[in-house]
Amino acid sequence: MICFAITAGFMVIEAVGGWVSNSLALLSDAGHMLTDAGALGLSLWALRAGQRPPSETKTFGYRRIEVLAALANGLALWVIVGMILREAFERMSAPQEVAAPMMLAVATAGLVINLISISLLHGHHHDNINVKGAFLHVVADCLGSVGAIIAALIIWTTGYTIVDPIISLVLCALILWSSWGLVREAVHILLLGVPPHIEYREVEQAILAHPDVCCLYDLHIWTIASGVEALSCHAVVADNFTGNQTLMRELEALLEGKFTITHTTIQLEQTHEMKEGQRAVCSFGDGGCDSERNANDNCSRNCNRNRNCNP
Repeated sequence: MICFAITAGFMVIEAVGGWVSNSLALLSDAGHMLTDAGALGLSLWALRAGQRPPSETKTFGYRRIEVLAALANGLALWVIVGMILREAFERMSAPQEVAAPMMLAVATAGLVINLISISLLHGHHHDNINVKGAFLHVVADCLGSVGAIIAALIIWTTGYTIVDPIISLVLCALILWSSWGLVREAVHILLLGVPPHIEYREVEQAILAHPDVCCLYDLHIWTIASGVEALSCHAVVADNFTGNQTLMRELEALLEGKFTITHTTIQLEQTHEMKEGQRAVCSFGDGGCDSERNANDNCSRNCNRNRNCNP
């Protein structure tokens, strides 16, 4: 809320300063601060909306609103870059006069405002993709202020006004580079991708390492929201296995303790009936399930022969 208030307030000052000084760097930075204010407001709303409890129609609640907000923030950065690029190319073909002293004063004040916002958001942007989106907006705007200061100093000392749009082009490249990771991460979550900090094969082998698990198939790992990972799979146990509850508790504790996966759905099976295209892995070797399934369509019999899975 503090970042939103100071960003929105200074955005007006910077826009006026850019207009009076005729500086594209300042005007582009003011436009970016406008998206900053929108990004911070959207992030604040998403954090609060995400706390709403689950319902009959939203069984996971509204946690993923933060992912949508992060994606919107990343795409907003691309839109503002397009606007800056268009104006920059026009000014490169027809350079305009710039009031360097006013440009320098406003840009310096903008840098101070952005540094305050960065200090407030720093330390939290790694925990939440939504806060990360807002943080990147502020960092990009901070770079814009630095670029405007450099441009103002060069124009003031040399009179080369073409530096103004050139600096804007450099800032556009930096903004695109920083926002690409945010957009990619948000899309990865929406596509139910495996969380980057979790290695799929390690989870697979950790479950198979349990002495009561013979085979594993249809394993899925995804992110519901920042810091909330989920998993579902089918685990094959021996015929007439009776330790289901104990096994489930042990697997849940393993997944949470080693991989921070807190939302697990594990279906225990005594037969191996997979759908077409599903891949199975056996504790006694990858591919063993498929060869035995062709023979007797029962992995638990294979388990009985290869491992002591009986309680």
